[in-house]
Amino acid sequence: PLDARSAFLVVRLFSMASRVCMSRGSAGSGVIGPVEAAIRTKLEQALNPEVLELRNESGGHAVPPGSETHFRVAVVSSRFEGLSPLQRHRLVHAALSEELAGPVHALAIQARTPAQWKENPQLDTSPACLGGSKKSRN
Repeated sequence: PLDARSAFLVVRLFSMASRVCMSRGSAGSGVIGPVEAAIRTKLEQALNPEVLELRNESGGHAVPPGSETHFRVAVVSSRFEGLSPLQRHRLVHAALSEELAGPVHALAIQARTPAQWKENPQLDTSPACLGGSKKSRN
């Protein structure tokens, strides 16, 4: 049998392990930059998500290598229960107001309840970037 402290540590470890955190740094390098780290920290603190998947998609856009300007995030939180999609997005925007006012140009948000995530546990894929001056797809 586990003593009380060991039991607490096991419960804490399982709690942390249940939070799926996937990251892809710029251009798939695996490096997490300061903006990505700030986004992750602020969403964890504000929403206590069960799942937080964050993808830096800047490498697929017309920005310099290593940029942190385009992100996609899936946030699964019980805080979203009973809220409309707009209200959920507002919570995410409020948590990331500093990043959205500065370095982040685009943020795709999937804000779901645990039950909704269970039905479809996937981070969506963004379409290919057309670039700032391209008007149509080939």
